[in-house]
Amino acid sequence: MTYIERMKGRVINLRKKEIVTILAIESSCDETSVAIVQNGRKVLSNIISSQIDIHRHFGGVVPEVASRNHILNIIPLVEQALDSAKLKLSDIDAIGVTQGAGLVGALLVGLTTAKALSYALDIPLIPVNHIKGHIAANYIAFPELTPPFMCLITSGGHTAIVNVDDYNHFSLVGSTQDDAIGEAYDKVARILGLEYPGGVKVDKLAQGVEPKIQFVHNDTLANNYNVSYSGLKTAVINYVHKLEQKGEKLDVPQICSSFQHEAVDMITKKVLRACKEYNQNKLVLAGGVAANSYLRSSLTEKCKAENISLYFPPLEFCTDNAAMIGSVAYYQLLTEEPADLNISALPSISLSNN
Repeated sequence: MTYIERMKGRVINLRKKEIVTILAIESSCDETSVAIVQNGRKVLSNIISSQIDIHRHFGGVVPEVASRNHILNIIPLVEQALDSAKLKLSDIDAIGVTQGAGLVGALLVGLTTAKALSYALDIPLIPVNHIKGHIAANYIAFPELTPPFMCLITSGGHTAIVNVDDYNHFSLVGSTQDDAIGEAYDKVARILGLEYPGGVKVDKLAQGVEPKIQFVHNDTLANNYNVSYSGLKTAVINYVHKLEQKGEKLDVPQICSSFQHEAVDMITKKVLRACKEYNQNKLVLAGGVAANSYLRSSLTEKCKAENISLYFPPLEFCTDNAAMIGSVAYYQLLTEEPADLNISALPSISLSNN
């Protein structure tokens, strides 16, 4: 019997099992993470090793450096996750792993480790879409949350409005046409001389400052659900350059506040309009920028006014983590076939891909 034939049999049996324990691996960018999750909701352990301090010296993530550090961290993190959960490898029912999107070298470290564990333990391998993982972080934080709902995905690499039909089926309502919101934050932070990661610094400096500058005067995408952050980012950069050429002092907190107001307002207006059009009374916030204090407070206020229930994960589940990957892996296991060992990393991936 071939490996994949055995795995199909394992999956059929696991679907009948009361408690399914999944070891999940996330290594898409600059966090190495291993978690153990039961039934997609209960986290027994979630170990994260961040590389922020390493990449801060370069002003951003260096792919080769990220990959090298994933290699150093991955096996010790598997051991830590098992120890923290008080389990052995023989207790694991399946392996979940991020297949994409992300940096190809970084993804390959996690994927290769997951393949090795799957083969050695003779248990199913479940490749997971990283974007779906961010949505699933809310399933861990809110046991009562079930689809359908509208989701706003905001991160360094992705910005999208997604209608979540069920655990494994999604439809894209709108997305960024260029930069993601987190990418725009980081680029604006860089032009202002703020330390990496810049998004957190912009949010902090903007707090308590009333926005007075309007950078973009015409929204060419006003009639649809798509957004563009490239124009806003460029407008801020041009504004800064003009003041510098005149020798005028930059009001950095004001620039941060005004940029943040426009960036957040641009997407929140559209996601609330999408909730009405699609008759969704639940809105879920996902991704790294879900940790942004202004985005959270703005959506909280607007959702309350529209009688929409808002969900956003605690800060520990906003960043890249393996627990969210383990959650997605469980729901995929219930309805989809296991993967073969010849699957490849997918640096670019859409919500329609697994």
